[in-house]
Amino acid sequence: MAMKMNPSDRTRSSVSIFIVIGLCCFFYILGAWQRSGFGKGDSIALAITKQTDCSVLSNLNFETHHGGDAGVIDDSDSKAPVFEPCDARYTDYTPCQDQKRAMTFPRENMNYRERHCPPEEEKLHCLIPAPKGYVTPFPWPKSRDYVPYANAPYKSLTVEKAVQNWIQYEGNVFRFPGGGTQFPQGADTYIDQLASVIPIENGTVRTALDTGCGVASLGAYLWKRNVIAMSFAPRDSHEAQVQFALERGVPAVIGVLGTIKLPFPARAFDMAHCSRCLIPWQGNDGMYMMEVDRVLRPGGYWVLSGPPINWKNNYQSWQRAKEELQEEQRKIEEMAKRLCWEKKHEKGEIAIWRKRVNAESCRGREDDSGANICESKSANDVWYKKMEVCMTPYPEVNNPDEVAGGELKPFPERLNAVPPRIAAGSVPGFSVETYLDDNKLWQKHVKAYKKTNHIIDSGRYRNIMDMNAGLGSFAAALESPKLWVMNVVPTIADKDTLGVIYERGLIGIYHDWCEAFSTYPRTYDLIHANGVFSLYKNKCNAEDILLEMDRILRPEGAVIIRDEVDVLIKVKKIVAGMRWTTKMVDHEDGPLVDEKILVAVKQYWVEGVCREHKGDEPAEEAAESDQYTGGFLDCSCPIVDSIFLQGWCGKLSDNDDLGS
Repeated sequence: MAMKMNPSDRTRSSVSIFIVIGLCCFFYILGAWQRSGFGKGDSIALAITKQTDCSVLSNLNFETHHGGDAGVIDDSDSKAPVFEPCDARYTDYTPCQDQKRAMTFPRENMNYRERHCPPEEEKLHCLIPAPKGYVTPFPWPKSRDYVPYANAPYKSLTVEKAVQNWIQYEGNVFRFPGGGTQFPQGADTYIDQLASVIPIENGTVRTALDTGCGVASLGAYLWKRNVIAMSFAPRDSHEAQVQFALERGVPAVIGVLGTIKLPFPARAFDMAHCSRCLIPWQGNDGMYMMEVDRVLRPGGYWVLSGPPINWKNNYQSWQRAKEELQEEQRKIEEMAKRLCWEKKHEKGEIAIWRKRVNAESCRGREDDSGANICESKSANDVWYKKMEVCMTPYPEVNNPDEVAGGELKPFPERLNAVPPRIAAGSVPGFSVETYLDDNKLWQKHVKAYKKTNHIIDSGRYRNIMDMNAGLGSFAAALESPKLWVMNVVPTIADKDTLGVIYERGLIGIYHDWCEAFSTYPRTYDLIHANGVFSLYKNKCNAEDILLEMDRILRPEGAVIIRDEVDVLIKVKKIVAGMRWTTKMVDHEDGPLVDEKILVAVKQYWVEGVCREHKGDEPAEEAAESDQYTGGFLDCSCPIVDSIFLQGWCGKLSDNDDLGS
């Protein structure tokens, strides 16, 4: 017989059931809340969320004790390394074009002027000092015409090129009148001559390659015609020609036509130019002209001015045998015909050819039994690849009037138009939709950058580098006549996008960040690194990449590193010993996004000098008042009023260690 339940027991049972149900509901809701991202309580997320300053930053001179990652547990027990200054003799050190190392390589075909990087055991692990008296370069366009002498103290060109109007020394600055060996009357007049044949003014010609550029006056004056030139010259007896170009705010790299292919994609440039560049175009079975043909866009132009053009009238002034010059021009003309370039103009010492728009209009080239067509799977596979004596084939077309590879819109319309390589699906992984989405994403990112660093497009930063450029959308979002971007596509990147970047009317280069870049120290004002350290994880040492960034960054230059938070924590630990002022900021979508941004400013310090800025004292006067101490001083000013630091430091106290 069943026992009768007491009413009080029934009540307690009901309460227990409600409590259990309530607890179940509570923990279910709690679990759902945590999975949503709002309830994560691990120490890393909590520390970053609490301590990262997400407010709009008035400047980039952040206090070095910012605690954006103070609560993060570091796996490593090792202390962050402190990098000492390199010896003063390394002030203008270019690791892969070191003069002493270069002389150990063969001189044939300029091999010794090509890239020869130091082995691991010879790499420097110190900070390259700026020269005594270094000052912030003048803003564009004044920088086109004036460079502070202290920034590149080399007078040899003022003597060697005195009658050619390249460069003049005036007081404590160099002045660049705009002349050149082939245009002593000025680059503007010379460009007017070219524009009478080449459509420079209407945006058809946007990208140019200037081989053997000197101090890049052609590129400097093409800029106001809305043409951006990639200039290159070797580090040779002229010493600092590329350094002068970059100090002027003109795109340039150290380079040479030697034995290795140029680090540019096929069909990149609208125009290629040589003004007395001393390249033996007639030699090596036309190999150098074939390499120009590879990088020249169908329908593009090649300009050759100077010897041997117009040899009949100039052989005596050139002090060359007329038979020798005649033979040189004959071979150049012959190779141009084999390449199917149409000669459009020859007047005075200027000759201009135009590359045909497709193979259909150049059947003679394909049918020429003597023509050697390249069989390489990719005309863009160039990094340390030997130059070939062969002609790069055109992309196929459907009719005789179609431009091989696709017709480009005039600039600036082409900047955001869908590039032909994207439209044709020739870049795996990218469609028209993903290209447009990438544009929108980087417009959003750059808008957030400008809130963090409100002077990005003010003219303070002229020379900008994007270390992992992707489709070039960062540069496109920044596009301004006040600045230019060197878009670098890493050689280990999953997708080759450099051809797309050029089709947008931008410039760039292939590079492997395990090695030094082909430039002088202190040549970039702002460096952007999106995902670079994740990309090179387990490929090479992050310390080496950061030291290279420091080498090419100007004092008071800025850095934006975008990456996963765990990667940035390790990067921030390394740069703590590099005289950078840093701050970690959140992704623009909020603190719960794993991707963060590390922003930094390189502190001002020079070889053996510290100085105090006296109110509104001009840079030149302060530079002249410097007192040499014989050592290296860390002139760090962690908190100042403006991002534009002007290069002035607080006065050291009597107790400061002058050898630090």
